[in-house]
Amino acid sequence: MQWKALALALLVEHGSGQGAPVPSGIPPMLRFQCSHLVIERLDPLVTPGSIPSPHLHQIVGGNSFNATMDPATHDLVKDSTCTSCTFTEDLSNYWTAVMYFRARNGTYKRVPQLPNLGLGGNGGITVYYIPPHSPNVSVTAFKPGFRMLVGDAASNKPGQDPKVCHRCMPKEGDNSNLNCAAPDTQTLPAEPCVGGIRSVITFPTCWDGVNTDTPDHKSHVAYPIKGNHDSTPDGGVCPDTHPVKIPQVMLETIWDTTPFNDKEIWPEDGSQPFVWSTNDKDGYTQHGDYVFGWKDDSLQRAMDARCTGDVCSVLQHQTFEESMKCTLPQTVKDDVDGWVASIPGQSPLA
Repeated sequence: MQWKALALALLVEHGSGQGAPVPSGIPPMLRFQCSHLVIERLDPLVTPGSIPSPHLHQIVGGNSFNATMDPATHDLVKDSTCTSCTFTEDLSNYWTAVMYFRARNGTYKRVPQLPNLGLGGNGGITVYYIPPHSPNVSVTAFKPGFRMLVGDAASNKPGQDPKVCHRCMPKEGDNSNLNCAAPDTQTLPAEPCVGGIRSVITFPTCWDGVNTDTPDHKSHVAYPIKGNHDSTPDGGVCPDTHPVKIPQVMLETIWDTTPFNDKEIWPEDGSQPFVWSTNDKDGYTQHGDYVFGWKDDSLQRAMDARCTGDVCSVLQHQTFEESMKCTLPQTVKDDVDGWVASIPGQSPLA
């Protein structure tokens, strides 16, 4: 995935903020920030209708997000009045688990987030939409009602979701291997990270062409077969069971763990102190949920135009300040800002 590393390096070097020029020759990829919509114990994909859901999520995107979001009746585009994402035509919702710091005295504090390189906002999630590198290979944008999930909130061992990973970031940032490759790990870093911890979740790029969702939210999509064909962003061909090429969606979050880098406040046994909101201190349960909600054919237009960065001539965009105004009140009234005795919905770790 070196072409991606080059693209990001160039975007950062030349500036990828709104209105910033993007050099020619960069492989195409939308890369934009979605600020926090709400931090909430709801999960309309895995546990629809449950209030609260089993664990806390950070949610970004359109403000019609709610506990149910039945695809038969819920229309993200029509029901949303704003989005916390840069492109105003993207009313989709994206959510992941939330990272916490566990202090030596057993209390917990939610880890804040940093805006990504070249972007702004209040943290949240950097979202990528990446078409096939080759302009000769077409890509089909998602259809209304499309949903998918990567990761497993109940996972307790490595290897189950290699497309979910963490990286201990250096102070100056790291542009290499965007898509879960060395030095990324499935486990949380064991040592203090001077640039914070990066979390990446990469979704499949092949679709069965029929189902916009399946009961497990995974079976209708697939990762490409590895090979030397540049027909998907992963550099492989789609399997016969999933022949339709879709944009690669990737979620990237920079967790600002630097306020907690003093090992004097880490567990006395020296173990790393960060915990996902699933009560997981290993790192295997991070996950990403996606509910498609782009207006009309706006995403297809952007993919066809081979847009790059967070400016696209065929899309409407808003400033970071405007995106941060799109928020929702919590449905489940959890304290997500102060020090707490336990992560919302979880028992204190032994």
